[in-house]
Amino acid sequence: MMLDRASRPLDRVSDFPAIPDGWAYLDTAATAQKPQPVIDAIARAYGETYATVHRGVYARSADMTVAYEAARTRVAGFIGAAAPEEIVFVRGATEGINLVAQTWAATTLRPGDRILLSMLEHHSNIVPWQMAAERAGALIDVCPLTEDGRIDLDAAERMLTPAHKLVAFAHVSNVLGSILDARRAADLAHAVGAKLLLDGCQSVPRIAVDVTALDCDFYVFSAHKLYGPTGIGVLWARGDLLSAMPPWQGGGAMIDRVSFAGSTYAPPPARFEAGTPHIVGALGLHAAIDYVDGIGLDAIHAHEAALVAAARDRLGAINSVRLFGPADSAGIVSFAVDGVHPHDVGTILDEAKVAIRAGHHCAQPLMEALGVPATARASFGVYNSAADVDALVAGIERVTRIFG
Repeated sequence: MMLDRASRPLDRVSDFPAIPDGWAYLDTAATAQKPQPVIDAIARAYGETYATVHRGVYARSADMTVAYEAARTRVAGFIGAAAPEEIVFVRGATEGINLVAQTWAATTLRPGDRILLSMLEHHSNIVPWQMAAERAGALIDVCPLTEDGRIDLDAAERMLTPAHKLVAFAHVSNVLGSILDARRAADLAHAVGAKLLLDGCQSVPRIAVDVTALDCDFYVFSAHKLYGPTGIGVLWARGDLLSAMPPWQGGGAMIDRVSFAGSTYAPPPARFEAGTPHIVGALGLHAAIDYVDGIGLDAIHAHEAALVAAARDRLGAINSVRLFGPADSAGIVSFAVDGVHPHDVGTILDEAKVAIRAGHHCAQPLMEALGVPATARASFGVYNSAADVDALVAGIERVTRIFG
């Protein structure tokens, strides 16, 4: 499949000052480059309007508090949350999952309870549950994948029992790009009384997300994959669940009243945001959401789908290339070149100014299931074009020439 250059569905590379001419950045699934409006929002917050939040009585502090809470409201609207109070700012999706594992799971799981994960999960959606299960005496089950790399929900339906208290799945795989039927996953979990947590790191930048329509119970994502800053992310949870969860860190901002006789805690979300928050990160996330909304997630998804289709079509025509995942993957193409380690592929591509990810992608169980130690992964964003697909394919053709 050749992209129609005349149509150029998106041409946003000029918004990204860190992408020089001639550099094909194809590692968006790891972290997205930042558009100028996000950079400007961060610079303005540090350089012109900076102050602490929730503490000062002076005007600038009050203004920054308003801006910080406006970011929370913006996030809530972006993902379809019922109220801003359901949004907890965390350092990233990993911290969000750990928060749930160390609060909700710690007070819910009992010996003999079960957690259902899938074979394609990121380590951040595996290890916290292993730790929680070990503490509680609970057990973990692993849902297999379909032949084309999707979470097998038919298998999940057969596996789920009333002993399962939690299902934790990736909404979009960070390796395969496969999209979960999240609403069906929620229905299956709820049918046995379990809660559903969705890892939305790869979905929020690519497809429209409405947590109310999906009927999940917890949703996490990281700002830096959404063209926002590093060091901030989001945990969304149903209001009743958040209200019942104990705090997981103690300190300023999360308290109601402190005395040496004992302390009481603030209601959510403040209960889970101990210490001075990443104020500027929240403002940067707000700007990133505005930027993405200005383009439209439907347009972003269509753009990335066209690039994926072109890349898979052309890479698939090279005899020594093995493709992984479904044909309709969301913005991600993982592949291997016969007889060539992905690190060598990545190094040779880098010489040609093509940046990809090579490794196990924090998904070692999935690599084992695929029968490879690692894969090469090209992942697309709003700044990519047909020229980047050309550069990728030319680089892989060079790899095959070098290694015979």
